[in-house]
Amino acid sequence: MDSSLSPVSSPSSRSEIPVEDTWDLSLLFPDAAAWESAFQELTQRYPAYANYKDSMQKSAEALRDLLEFDKELDQLTERLYHFASLRASEDSSDDANLQRIGRLQNLLTRIGDLTSFFTPGIQAIDDDTFHAFMQDPALVEWKTKLRKIRRFKPHTLTQQEERLLALGAASTGAAREIFSQLTNVDMHFGTLRDEKGNEVELTHGSFSSFLNKQNRELRKNAFHQYYREFEEHKYTLAASLAGSVKADVFRARARNYQSAREAALFPDNVPVTVYNNLVSTVRDHLPALHRYLDLRKRLLGLDTLHHYDTYVPLVAEAQTVTSWDRAVDQIIASLAPLGTEYTSMLEQGLRGRWCDRYETKGKRSGAFSSSSYGNPPYILMNYKADVFSDVYTMAHEAGHSMHSWFAQNHQTFQDYDYPIFTAEVASTFNEELLTHHLLKNTTDRAMRAFLINRQIDDIRGTLFRQTMFAEFETIIHNIEESGESPTLSTLRSEYRKLLDAYFGPDFVIDEVLELECLRIPHFYSAFYVYKYATGISAAISLAHRVLSGGQKETEDYLAFLKSGGSREPLDTLKTAGVDMTSPQPISDALALFNRRVDELEELLA
Repeated sequence: MDSSLSPVSSPSSRSEIPVEDTWDLSLLFPDAAAWESAFQELTQRYPAYANYKDSMQKSAEALRDLLEFDKELDQLTERLYHFASLRASEDSSDDANLQRIGRLQNLLTRIGDLTSFFTPGIQAIDDDTFHAFMQDPALVEWKTKLRKIRRFKPHTLTQQEERLLALGAASTGAAREIFSQLTNVDMHFGTLRDEKGNEVELTHGSFSSFLNKQNRELRKNAFHQYYREFEEHKYTLAASLAGSVKADVFRARARNYQSAREAALFPDNVPVTVYNNLVSTVRDHLPALHRYLDLRKRLLGLDTLHHYDTYVPLVAEAQTVTSWDRAVDQIIASLAPLGTEYTSMLEQGLRGRWCDRYETKGKRSGAFSSSSYGNPPYILMNYKADVFSDVYTMAHEAGHSMHSWFAQNHQTFQDYDYPIFTAEVASTFNEELLTHHLLKNTTDRAMRAFLINRQIDDIRGTLFRQTMFAEFETIIHNIEESGESPTLSTLRSEYRKLLDAYFGPDFVIDEVLELECLRIPHFYSAFYVYKYATGISAAISLAHRVLSGGQKETEDYLAFLKSGGSREPLDTLKTAGVDMTSPQPISDALALFNRRVDELEELLA
C-alpha cells in the first residue's frame, strides 16, 4: 500500500500508521524518560527565581541576570510543553499523555505563583531609572522585550493580586479542556454508508469529506447525523462556552481593561478600529456573498440551498485524489518565487518527519503548526487524499512553520515568537501563491473553474465566515459584560440572526445549524478568529505585490518572516507593504472575490 495515500474510511489506530507518516518528536526528547528528567530539572531549578526578587531593580546588570535565568527556564518550559502537547494531540484518550499536560500545568501554576513579582517589579522601576537601564549595554538584547512588558503597566496588578490570578489560571481555563474532552473523546457520531456502500465512521475529520461529496442525500444525512450529537450535548456545550466567556470578562476586568475585546487586542497593539473596520467593510459587501450563494444554487441545479450544499465543488469533473507526495510537489512549485532557501527547507520538512499526516483514533481534529525555539516546526494534519482542500491546509500550515523557521534563525529567543495577527498572513499567503500557480499551469476549463471556485470559497470561508464569528464573539461578550448571561437560548438566537444576515434571504437555514456556535474550538481563544479575516486580506495584498514585483518585494516579504516578534505587528506589515489600519486591504480582497465570481459565472455559463 502506498503510505502517501490517506486512509479515506474509518480512522486507524496509531500503531497501524507507518512511522514515516508520523512526526519525529525524538528531536524534542528521545523518550518519555528524557521528558521526565527535564521536568524534574525544571522542578528543581525554578525556586531560584526568589534569589532575584530583591535585586532586579538595583542595576541593569541585575535585571539582565534575572532575564537570562528566566530565558533559560522559559526555553526548557517551552520544549516540555511542546512535547507534552503534541503527544496529547496524537491521542487525547491516552492517560499518560494527559498526565504530562496536567503535571506541567500544575507546575507552571506554582512557577507563576513564585514569579508573580516579575512583571510588577519591572513596572515599578521609576521612569528615569528605566530609561537609564534601556541605554545600558547590559540590556541591549532585551530592549524589545522590556518595552513590551512596560506597555502593560496600566494593566499589571500588585504582586499579591498577580499571585492570585496565577493561582487561578488553571481554573479559569477549564472550559477549554472540558470542550476538548467532550468533543474529541466522549462524543461519537456513528457511521454512514458512503456512495460506494462502504460503512464509514463519521468523525470531525470525515465530516468535511462527506460535505464535499456530489451525492446530496449523503451530504444531508452526514450533516444531520453530525449535529444530532451536538443536539444531545447542547446544554453542556452551552454552559462550557458561557463559562469561557465569563472567564474572559473576569480576566479583562481584573486587569482594568474596558472590555474583553480590548484586552484581547492589547497585546498586539491593535486598535479596536481595525476590528470595527473589518466588520463594517464586510457587512457592506454582504450582497456579493448573497450573489455567489445564488449562483451556487443555480449551478448545482437546486431549488433551495442549505448549509450542506456550500462545500461541494461546483465542478464535479475536477474532483481528484491527491497523494501526500503529489501535494508536496504542488506546494513547493507554487512557492518558488520565495527562493530556494525557503523551498528546500520546507520540502525537507514535508517529505521528512515534521508532519503527523493522517487521522487516527483519539487524535486531535483539524490541523496546526507548533514550534519551540531551536526545534522543528511540527505540523499536525488529518490529511485526506479525497479532500482537495487538505492540499491548501498543508500549504497553510507550512506557511506557519516556515514563519517559525525563519524567525528562529534570525531572532533571539525573546524576540522570535510572532503574534497570531501576523501568523495568519504568512499561512494564507502560501494559499494565495498555490492558487496562482495552479491557475497558471492549467488550460483545462473545468479545472480552472474548480480552482477559481476554490479561491472564492476560501475567501468566503476565511473573510466572510470568520468575520461572522468575530461579530458573534463581540455579541456574546457584550451580553456578559452588560450583566446578562449567554444561555443556550441566547447563544442560539444571536447566532441565528448572524446566519440570516450573512447567508441572505434565499438561503434555507436548518434549525440545527444554530448549534454550530457550540462546536467552534476557536471561541475558546477569545477574539482570535478576526485575525484570519485580516490575515487573508493582508496576504492577498502581499501575494499580489510579490508576484507582480521583483527582488525587493520578495526580500520585503522574507524580512517580514524573519522579523518574528521583534516589531509591533501593524508596523511589521506596513514595512512589508500593507497597511491594515486602513479598510483598503479588506476592500481589495472583497473586490477579488467579486471578480472571481464573475469569472466563475462566465466559465460555467
